[in-house]
Amino acid sequence: MLLDRFAAALLFAVFHAAAFAAPEAKTQAEIAHLLDHVATPGCQFNRNGSWHEGPEARSHLKQKYDYLVKRDLVTNAESFIARGATESSMSGKPYLVKCGGGKAVASAVYLKDELARFRAGAAK
Repeated sequence: MLLDRFAAALLFAVFHAAAFAAPEAKTQAEIAHLLDHVATPGCQFNRNGSWHEGPEARSHLKQKYDYLVKRDLVTNAESFIARGATESSMSGKPYLVKCGGGKAVASAVYLKDELARFRAGAAK
């Protein structure tokens, strides 16, 4: 009887862990690239009305990514962008990115464009 309970608990733990597995390797690589891209020197990230340098933005988005992964909410790079890199979960204000003297653009547009470039390069 005790052995049956142990086996059942072990099976539950294995299936529970599998249900919340990290995204596939390709998705992880795409998101890692996007996080690194946000940290590009000369680029800034606007969050809740304040501009932050790239490395700080990368750290913030990485924390959001980790949070989403723990809740099994990242199925692909697009889901990460939509759920974690588009707007503040606190204020609902959209994130913005600007590089050099360029115009600020919505982070969702910036990241989707970079994802398309990354995928096009990977396809070659």
